[in-house]
Amino acid sequence: QVQLVESGGGLVQAGGSLRLSCAASGRTFSNSAMGWFRQAPGKEREFVTTINWSGGTTYYADSVKGRFTISRDNAKNTVYLQMTSLKPEDTASYYCAASKLGLTTTLPSRYDYWGQGTQVTVSS
Repeated sequence: QVQLVESGGGLVQAGGSLRLSCAASGRTFSNSAMGWFRQAPGKEREFVTTINWSGGTTYYADSVKGRFTISRDNAKNTVYLQMTSLKPEDTASYYCAASKLGLTTTLPSRYDYWGQGTQVTVSS
């Protein structure tokens, strides 16, 4: 069992930056691929980025490529999402997720554990 707790959300002006963290409990974190998803009001949850178990492979949605960076520290059981050049359309609740498969995946159905989410609001 893995429990995930996100932090670092908040209100930021367009063009600003935020770093989200996702702290995981459980011994399987280092074997798990991790992902970030987001959901805006009235919209479906969408994939943002994913990182494999070792941190050697990452993948990004086109909408965030070049602006967001995912990383992980397996010694700290934590995955990070560094967000820069934020836009109002990035406003959403951001969720981290863990996949026991260990490989990067964009599909929500491949993730076994989810956090409760952290709100990011970007003002124009």
